[in-house]
Amino acid sequence: MTTWADPREQVSFSVLLPSGRLAGRSFASREEAEAWARPEEGEEVVCFNAVCDCDR
Repeated sequence: MTTWADPREQVSFSVLLPSGRLAGRSFASREEAEAWARPEEGEEVVCFNAVCDCDR
């Protein structure tokens, strides 16, 4: 049996590169993405919901 999960809570974190593309990996938390990102080089941590386009 599958446990229901609220789609608004299914958020992923990644890093937006200066080229406008996402890094080739995702992260379990914003903190993990921030530790990996290099903001001094124009990289930005982003969060998105691939299930729905809904506000949290």
